[in-house]
Amino acid sequence: MEKVILTGDRPTGKLHIGHYVGSLRRRVELQNSGEYDKIFIMIADAQALTDNADNPEKIRQNVIEVALDYLSAGIDPEKTNIFIQSAVPELTELTFYYMNLVSVQRLQRNPTVKTELEMRKFEGGTPTGFFCYPISQAADITLFKATTVPVGEDQKPMLEQTNEIVRRFNHIYGETLVEPKILLPDNAACMRLPGTDGKAKMSKSLGNCIYLSDTAKELKKKVNSMYTDPEHIHIEQPGHIEGNTVFTYLDAFCNDEDFAKFLPEYKNLDELKAHYTRGGLGDGTCKKFLYNVLNDRLEPIRERRHQWEQRIPEVYEILKRGTAAARERGIQTLNEVRHAMRIDYFDDKELIEQQTKMYAK
Repeated sequence: MEKVILTGDRPTGKLHIGHYVGSLRRRVELQNSGEYDKIFIMIADAQALTDNADNPEKIRQNVIEVALDYLSAGIDPEKTNIFIQSAVPELTELTFYYMNLVSVQRLQRNPTVKTELEMRKFEGGTPTGFFCYPISQAADITLFKATTVPVGEDQKPMLEQTNEIVRRFNHIYGETLVEPKILLPDNAACMRLPGTDGKAKMSKSLGNCIYLSDTAKELKKKVNSMYTDPEHIHIEQPGHIEGNTVFTYLDAFCNDEDFAKFLPEYKNLDELKAHYTRGGLGDGTCKKFLYNVLNDRLEPIRERRHQWEQRIPEVYEILKRGTAAARERGIQTLNEVRHAMRIDYFDDKELIEQQTKMYAK
């Protein structure tokens, strides 16, 4: 069996470092590992419209932003197919078929859907397209027969629902679809990076993000305003690591080499944490170190982004080629789905012959 990756992001804004440590960094590593036969990364504009239907221009403008972030982070279009979701109509058809396999009650129990609905608080009711998001995501994954889906922990319920759909489809129509496996970040701190304000999730809508494209000045301002330990008022006081956003980010990003480069008084993060915990270490020192670490990671991404920004027509050609490859794969899978469901009428010569004989009597 081929080893295939499918993953993606909604183009509702530029990508932030939560996306980076949650899945984007891993995507680059997997892409360069040579272990996978095909890799598809989707710019999920159709799904983004499910809660932005009244503002399509927002999605239209952010498609290029996400594409630039992908390329600047190290996604190689020679190894990875970057495609636009709405330009692959086979996804819509497959979503429609899957809707018959999932109950409304099951969608209501999906923890990710519950969380998103609570956060958005739709006025006038929940859009049906948004409510059916897990079904659409299942179509995204299975159309490409993805075996691996690298995502953050918050997407785990979505993968579970995808596999439920796969098992139900295969049970009814015969073995056709592939059950994907989730690939979570190997660093616990990366699974759900909190926002700079200490809230549970980094979110564009909450305004607590550090973007991959932030300038060094913007980055410094955001790091300096980060939530730390509210009880650590004076340097000599013992500080708390748990719930301290600065240390959560250090867990996700820093390594021993960073200490040698930016904070040689300490050998590693354990030493820094121990000093902070017993007292005598100020938040300012920790934030300065974090800024240096993050800036070191983001500087090459910024430089590559600037280069790609001067080549916008080429970026669209990359998207066009990636979308063509995605459609080719999708058409193949959808033909298999139609055959399994016995709705490939024009290709079913046996059916035509059988009915010809039946009515010739």
